[in-house]
Amino acid sequence: MYSDLFASAHELLLRLIQTPSLSREEDNTARIIQEFFDSYSIPTERIENNVIARSQFWSEDKPVILLNSHHDTVKPSAGWQHDPFMPKIEGEKITGLGSNDAGAPLVSLILTFVHFYTINTPFNLLFVASAEEEVSGKKGMELVMPQIESPAVAIVGEPTSMNMAVAEKGLLVLDCTAHGVAGHAAHNLGENAIYKALPDIDWCKLFDFPKKSELLGPVKMTVTGIHAGTQHNVIPDTCTFMVDVRTNELYSNQEVFEIVQSYVQSEVVARSFRLNSSHIPLNHPLVIRGKELGFELFGSPTLSDQAFITKCPSVKIGPGDTHRSHTADEYILESEIQAGITGYINLLDNLQL
Repeated sequence: MYSDLFASAHELLLRLIQTPSLSREEDNTARIIQEFFDSYSIPTERIENNVIARSQFWSEDKPVILLNSHHDTVKPSAGWQHDPFMPKIEGEKITGLGSNDAGAPLVSLILTFVHFYTINTPFNLLFVASAEEEVSGKKGMELVMPQIESPAVAIVGEPTSMNMAVAEKGLLVLDCTAHGVAGHAAHNLGENAIYKALPDIDWCKLFDFPKKSELLGPVKMTVTGIHAGTQHNVIPDTCTFMVDVRTNELYSNQEVFEIVQSYVQSEVVARSFRLNSSHIPLNHPLVIRGKELGFELFGSPTLSDQAFITKCPSVKIGPGDTHRSHTADEYILESEIQAGITGYINLLDNLQL
């Protein structure tokens, strides 16, 4: 039924894989995406390396649906068995960097936009191919959102096996410092900063945030780094440790920071409060439509550009498997891309907001 769309998605994905687009270096893939839209006579706008397109029958009295996926990739890991920028096709399997995350969701959303472009839908479609997603950069969706029309709802393309994430955990990174007093290790002098840090590290391991999310579970804290000492015979006067905090939708990052700060003795500094958790009401028309189509609803532990789409509710859904993301020999199946295009079109077809 959508064979032309499938073929175009295939060819576009191969071009994107062949074109390196590491985060903050996406200029060439942005150009390729613009050229692809040009081939359908679809005008585009460019903000840095973000590409934006709007539906043909745009009207100010219609609600706006934002379609978003990213075209940057992580750096290839050392385990690749062949050139990560040279697509390897074996049957329906396409192996290449960014094929799964997020090439397949990206091309599926692009061809979905192309499908609806000439249809006078009851909503406006606003498409954004974003940059710097993998590094939560400031020149991606965070830059774009204040400069585009306010959407009523957003669909974010990420590999979710076409299940619908109706909530997503946020991220808060804390740098903590315990202060002691330096002294000679041979004498009973000084105050060991490591020993002062240990109770706080233990608290991070054991503390149970009271608000549990039905979709995302509890807030999760993990100490992921520690550093202290300069030489064996000097008692360290500082001990620093790093905490990765995955927040649920029941707390803002600021609230979690204040709770941590109130319990620990160490100095606590948050790197950023930008990446909050997100969610959409389960009675939203888009979610109801997804349930009608049989999409499984879930809460996602991984971060995406949803963190910057704060003007409206959003869902995360797309072809591919999240467990393949950032792995060596990352791949996608043709059937998954086809299911992505078909699924997105069915999700939007006859949708009433």
